[in-house]
Formats: sequence, structure tokens, C-alpha cells
Amino acid sequence: MSKFNRMHLVVLDSVGIGAAPDANDFVNAGVPDGASDTLGHISKSVGLNVPNMAKLGLGNIPRETPLKTVPAESNPTGYATKLQEVSLGKDTMTGHWEIMGLNITEPFDTFWNGFPEEILTKIEEFSGRKVIREANKPYSGTAVIEDFGPRQMETGELIIYTSADPVLQIAAHEDVIPLAELYRICEYARSITLERPALLGRIIARPYVGEPGNFTRTSNRRDLAVSPFAPTVLDKLNEAGIDTYAVGKINDIFNGAGINHDMGHNKSNSHGIDNLIKAMTSEDFKHGFSFTNLVDFDALYGHRRDPHGYRDCLHEFDQRLPEIIAAMREDDLLMITADHGNDPTYAGTDHTREYIPFLAYSPSFKGNGLIPVGHFSDISATIAENFGVDKAMIGESFLDKLV
Repeated sequence: MSKFNRMHLVVLDSVGIGAAPDANDFVNAGVPDGASDTLGHISKSVGLNVPNMAKLGLGNIPRETPLKTVPAESNPTGYATKLQEVSLGKDTMTGHWEIMGLNITEPFDTFWNGFPEEILTKIEEFSGRKVIREANKPYSGTAVIEDFGPRQMETGELIIYTSADPVLQIAAHEDVIPLAELYRICEYARSITLERPALLGRIIARPYVGEPGNFTRTSNRRDLAVSPFAPTVLDKLNEAGIDTYAVGKINDIFNGAGINHDMGHNKSNSHGIDNLIKAMTSEDFKHGFSFTNLVDFDALYGHRRDPHGYRDCLHEFDQRLPEIIAAMREDDLLMITADHGNDPTYAGTDHTREYIPFLAYSPSFKGNGLIPVGHFSDISATIAENFGVDKAMIGESFLDKLV
């Protein structure tokens, strides 16, 4: 019998809580990540008011300097800690895969100087459309359509660009390149980037609408990921006949592996919370695990280096946290964490190598406090032990600490 009948894991995408011990091995625009601190710098530079997460213990998480505007609670309602990444990477795929128990020892390929001509030529031959060579480099997703969207509207060429992540992104105006065609081109790009020297974590369709000077990316984004290279805890649960619900881009990140209920893509963080609550309150979801990704922190504010917007996004989530808690049953467990950092006050526009926060709450808790600092994969081992399935590659359960 499970200790918690249902477990709900919410990933606040990129909400790191301070540089990891190996952060200086990772760089942002040539600057080592050793001074990065997503939550710390937001709290210090623009203020942070998240009373509901603070109540769970966010301000109690051990740090060299306390979060400036998030006080520690003398009697928190939950358990808290911070977790370190073992895998070699600081991207979405690596973070989520390790949270589900995998150890990525060889990072995916990245293309700081743009993609090789061979890849671009193959995509041109398949699609019958030319590729804008000037866009072929790490680029802000909003800046690239501002710079090349007008040209695409005139010529129908493809805007192919990358980032510091191991991704190939194709931006297309929905009135110029229909969604079905864009998705088909992305599926082809996925098929030619599955092996080194071009093993990419994701191919991302980036549709947009509007007129020059007023382009807007739409919610019709699609992520085409590689499948995990080994079984994750999602696979273990699915094989045991246990419900696994995915909210947001989770299904894309795992290429559907181990997921038996997909709640679809999120139009926004708020829409994602709506979808999570819809799953939690479903009569069909009696026993199992839900996995939610809320990406706006990262996509809209971290990469764009917007600390004010990032702070407001955190405020929005915190204000809706009581709704999530209200949807819980007595024997549910809620876990809140992240997948990497993306310090909006830092150099460059890349993710940052940081610890991630971990908060846990259940209406059934009799105790509270701190869990020893561990690793991302400990979340997966805890889930596995709770549901009585084998754990994945790595991770140590802290289920016995949640009482």
C-alpha cells in the first residue's frame, strides 16, 4: 500500500536557488556560473513576495545568504531542501531526465557557431524552402523573428536558429508556413539529428503571428525530443499499471515514454495550473503520479533577462498555490521543484548551473522541517519507493523523512 495515494510534482522551470558546487565548470557568455543565483538575485534586486511557498519552507532552505525577502518560517507546514545535479548539463532534458532517475554522462551536442551546412542543405531539400543563413546561430527567440520575420513573410524561407541548449528551433509565421508543414519539417529535422556529431535534445517548432514590428509567438509550439536512453521512473510506473499524468511539455520532454495520460500543452503557466487542477480533481485519477512543467519562468523571463517579469511570474504561481493545495486529497503529496537555473540578472542568456529548491506538502503531514541536501534523482527514488516499483539508474529515496 502506498504511503501517498497520489503524488504531484510541479517543476517551476529554471527557478534555481544558488550556484551548484561545480557551477564554475559551466559558462554564460564566457562568464562562469559560479556567482549565479536565480531566486537569490531576484529577491535581492527586485524583491520577492511568495508567502505561500515561504509557508511551506522556501526561506528555510540552507543558503550562504538567506533569501532577502523570503523569511524563514519557525513552524513551516511542509518539508524543504535543495538538490544538486549529477548529470553533465544544465538544460531542460538533462534536468527532467535526472529528476526521473537517469544520469546523463555525455551531454547533448550544442552548436555555438550555428548548424553545419550539411544539416541545413538536407532540410532545404526535404522542405523545398531555403534557410536564412544569417539566422543560423544562437539567437533570442523573439529577436530572431523581429530580425528575420519580415524577410520570411516575403520569401517563405525558414528561420532556423539555436541557443545555448542542445536544440534546433524553426520559427515560422503561421500565415506563411502552415502549422502542418512546419511540424512535418521539424519531424524531418528530428530524424537527422539523432546521432553524433548532431545529437540534439530537442527540435522545437516556434510558430508566430502578426505583422513586422508586432510579431507574437503562439502556443502552437511543439517539442520533438529524443526518447530517454534507459527506463525512467515514469516507465516503471506505467509498466506497473499506475496512472501517470503529464501537464505541459512533459510529454514532449520524455517523447511520451511512460506517460499514459497527457493533459496537453500549456498556453501559459496559469493555463498549466488549470490543467493540473483538472487532473487532480478528475474522478478517473484515483491513484498515481502527475508531472507538471510550468515553462514561463524560463521562456518568457529567464532567457530574456527580465527580473521584474520573473518576479511577477513567481508571484502569480504563489497566489495560485492555495488552489492546488485545495485540490489535494488527504493522502496526496505535492512536490515543487525546478530543473536548472536561469538567473535573469546574469551574463548572457543561457541557463545557469544551480541547486534546485524542493518543497513537499501533504494534508497528512504530522511533522515538518528540512530534508538533507541531496540530488535531483532522489525525487525519482522517492516516487519509486512510494509506489513499490524499482527505481531507475540513480537516486536515494527520502520517503521516510516525509511524515
